[in-house]
Amino acid sequence: MTTKTKIALITGASRGLGRAMTLALAGRGWTVIGTYRSASAEAEAVAAEAGAAGGHAIMLPYDAEETDPGAFIETVRGVLSDLGSVRIDALVNNAGAAHHAPLAETEMDALDAMYRLHVRAPLALTQAAIGMMDEDSRVLFVSSGLARFALPGYGAYAAMKGAVEVLGRYAANELGERGIRVNTIAPGAIETDFGGGAVRDNAEVNAIVSSMTALGRPGLPEEIGDAVAAILSQDLRWMSGERIEISGGQGL
Repeated sequence: MTTKTKIALITGASRGLGRAMTLALAGRGWTVIGTYRSASAEAEAVAAEAGAAGGHAIMLPYDAEETDPGAFIETVRGVLSDLGSVRIDALVNNAGAAHHAPLAETEMDALDAMYRLHVRAPLALTQAAIGMMDEDSRVLFVSSGLARFALPGYGAYAAMKGAVEVLGRYAANELGERGIRVNTIAPGAIETDFGGGAVRDNAEVNAIVSSMTALGRPGLPEEIGDAVAAILSQDLRWMSGERIEISGGQGL
């Protein structure tokens, strides 16, 4: 298969925001190499949806905490070869997991796990993928609105996302000389299954979020997907080193 379409590598693409990003890019003709940790059937369902949307998606198993990023990138190179390409146009470091506990009760093992997943893994994968990127490639990190405003119980998680934002700024500075642009998005509260689906399924939580959001409601996954497609497009080719919050005005 030979293609001249844009190619994106998205971690955590089988559900939630990653699924929405995959479908938004597919709808714009992109090919997505997506990852999933264990839910292969769920991932293949997303790939089928991407094809129906007019794009193409290939799903690969990848555990952000455990998989060796160098070995994984060699697998990606094989996929690229099948696609008639040697490069990716975008890397989206999306994979993550929620954590809710007061700082005084946060266990160090949990803190270490959050660091490995939210900070170490995105940096390691970006390092491994740089050789597949060239001028005009893009890197996108995913933070959270919680890095800007404080809600009880999210301090440790938010601290990791704060680190991600700093990582994004430095990556933009250091990779800019190669023409690679790097940005970070910070979604607000979105109706997905993240964190047990509380924002989507718990009416009380949904109401609280709505009351503290300028647009009066939580976000929808596709609104983040569409935003990511816009950020990765040529329309925003002069933007790099930015933190873009997509929250409907949460916590203003």
